[in-house]
Amino acid sequence: MTVVVKHHLLQKEVLRHFYYRQKLTLTELSKLTHKSLPLITTTVNNLVDDGYVMEHDLARSTGGRRALTYTLNDKKKRYIVAVAVDQMVTQVVIYDLFNNIKMTAEAKELILAEQASLIDRFTGFLKDYIARSGIAKEQILGIGIGMPGFINAEQGVNHTFFKLKEDISLRKYLTREIGVPVFIDNDSSLIALAELRFGKGMDLKDVLVVNVGWGTGLGMIVNGALFRGQNGYAGEFSHIPLSDSNKICSCGKRGCLEVDTSLVVQLERAMADMKAGVSSSMEQAFRDTGLLTAQQYLQAANAGDPLAVKVLSDASFLIGKGISTLIHIMNPTMIVISGRGAIAGRMMMAPIQHAINEFCIPWLSEQTEIQVSKLAADSELLGAASLVIENCNFN
Repeated sequence: MTVVVKHHLLQKEVLRHFYYRQKLTLTELSKLTHKSLPLITTTVNNLVDDGYVMEHDLARSTGGRRALTYTLNDKKKRYIVAVAVDQMVTQVVIYDLFNNIKMTAEAKELILAEQASLIDRFTGFLKDYIARSGIAKEQILGIGIGMPGFINAEQGVNHTFFKLKEDISLRKYLTREIGVPVFIDNDSSLIALAELRFGKGMDLKDVLVVNVGWGTGLGMIVNGALFRGQNGYAGEFSHIPLSDSNKICSCGKRGCLEVDTSLVVQLERAMADMKAGVSSSMEQAFRDTGLLTAQQYLQAANAGDPLAVKVLSDASFLIGKGISTLIHIMNPTMIVISGRGAIAGRMMMAPIQHAINEFCIPWLSEQTEIQVSKLAADSELLGAASLVIENCNFN
């Protein structure tokens, strides 16, 4: 590897640390990168000359001379487009390098099961949003997209959704059509990445992040880094056969955890119970539209609605049973409950712990802390932004 390439890679690494940590001293950067202080000093000085980094202030005193801290230069106009795709709705937002929102987030209903014209509507939505932002494409470092499905992030391929008629990867197709570098990854992996960089998993080595959403996903942090497995498909938590139900899962198999724990299934059960005459604070909303949204259901659970609490508790117990399996296999420091369902995370904790108490070896479960994400609804968007930072060529 040439000296020029090595220098460029070190600059990218330093910029990533500034993005995640906001402000750092040269000594802190030296420790984070495992590079010598003189080399880090030269690299930071070059980034100051390029306008990417600026002096910030003096660090807190540790008894000697106070060190100078550096931060990213807010006058260097560079932006990230973060996209969170689920089975029904696609969200998009534009952040600056301090994760300040520069274009108000927007959402569009895109049903992934409806493959016809899906890719055209998805691409059109992103192109229109970026155009209306008024931000020049040259100032956009990239577009990070988290989406469900079996995804090979390295190849940029989604084997489940967004089928293309031409022989080209989804990442290359979107990059060509939008004119900005695109990076894609599984939604649960990106939620775990967000926890690693901004949330409960910061500075921890082994963390598992359960994504409670329209499916029940898992993101894995192993030895301080996102673990994807051989082809990027690690963490298919929802397809572990732990359900006693005979229902067919979306994968075509029976007994998958997802068939009793996904938000889709929880909403279906809540609506079926109300149709059967079970009283609930959700009845009025259900009568008005004939449907129940995840937000309405989770808010009702948080408010103590007996039906919502019962449905959520039953699903959470099974998730806890699955978590017991994860603890036995992985022995993680922490397991984080995240995703859309984390809105009602407080209500989920008791049944999850009940299942762990019943199914997990006590001395082993005691080594793992169970936490609810503090990032909540922003986790996938922050993970998508981090995906860009991890892969882009800063220009």
